[in-house]
Amino acid sequence: MARACRYLKITNAIFSNLKISRLPVEVLLLGCLNVMKSPRSARCLWLMTVLSVVFLSAVPVWAEIQNRIVAVVNNEVVTLHELNSKIRELTGLSPKELKARSEDRYIETRRKILNELIDQKLALEKIRELDIRVSAEEVDQAIERVKDDNQLTQEDLIAMLKQRGTTYEAYRKSIQSELERMRLINYEVQSKIILREEDIEGYYKAHLDEFTSGAKVRLALLYLKQYDPGDKKEARELYQKAEEILARIETGEDFAKLAMKFSSGPGAREGGDLGVFKISELDPEMAEQIKPLSRGEVSRPIVRPDGIRIIKVVEKDDGGVKSLEQVRNAIESILYRKELERRYSAWISDLRKKAYTKIIF
Repeated sequence: MARACRYLKITNAIFSNLKISRLPVEVLLLGCLNVMKSPRSARCLWLMTVLSVVFLSAVPVWAEIQNRIVAVVNNEVVTLHELNSKIRELTGLSPKELKARSEDRYIETRRKILNELIDQKLALEKIRELDIRVSAEEVDQAIERVKDDNQLTQEDLIAMLKQRGTTYEAYRKSIQSELERMRLINYEVQSKIILREEDIEGYYKAHLDEFTSGAKVRLALLYLKQYDPGDKKEARELYQKAEEILARIETGEDFAKLAMKFSSGPGAREGGDLGVFKISELDPEMAEQIKPLSRGEVSRPIVRPDGIRIIKVVEKDDGGVKSLEQVRNAIESILYRKELERRYSAWISDLRKKAYTKIIF
């Protein structure tokens, strides 16, 4: 009787998903299951009965099947509609479009996504078992974080969801499910992760090339334009002006304010700020001028036919290998993610071993 109840529970879920009347089928199943002594025989009979009813009840024989069961996971089912919706959500293509592009890619994508849906069903059972709950307020807060991170208004979000072929209500449901899943992972996996100091140090030593950087500088420019490159008098006057400005900088006047007042170059309105450069990317003459300069120091006037440049080194990083302490947080994040993936994979694999799953394709 317990076995019959289990199959009826799954049957109810299936026909609820596919909107098929359950009562006549329940009567038929109870009669069949009561006469079957073997669990294996009972399971096969149940599956054949359900599939027959779904096929005969849901679609005419000449119509293309739009929905059916593609997997059974304990007391849950995965439908073709769920699978196709997830394919569209993750790839941006309908299954038909994906298959037209590459049948091999379609089959592999379908396999991976179906396995993800099976894992989600297993996780959902565990969430119910542990009575994990996420409040509406927590869902609202998560959606607000998504909007803030992506600079979206509520109207932008709804328009984006419509473009993806989904609704705001469905999106809220998916956020709730994701929050529940993350809480489950924290309970079952995340809280058990401990990073050892020797692992952090080992990763650092094995990946020193990832933590080595070239010299970088942040520069500001004060540019005095020469309108006639052949006019020597203009050139002398321009150089004298550059020396006067340099003297004012050396006596403590603010470089940015002087750049805003006198510069004709890029970034003048922002105090001459040019941004960050690798020294290897700079013009060789400019690189030579700024190499000996420390942070906050200013170059001598650099004379060119089109004008004179005065460069300030706003920030300077000489590069080289970063210390372990400088990259510790980055390494911890890398190792934590790897360990989380490993433990989660092992945990979900263990759930699968204990579960009844059947893929129907």
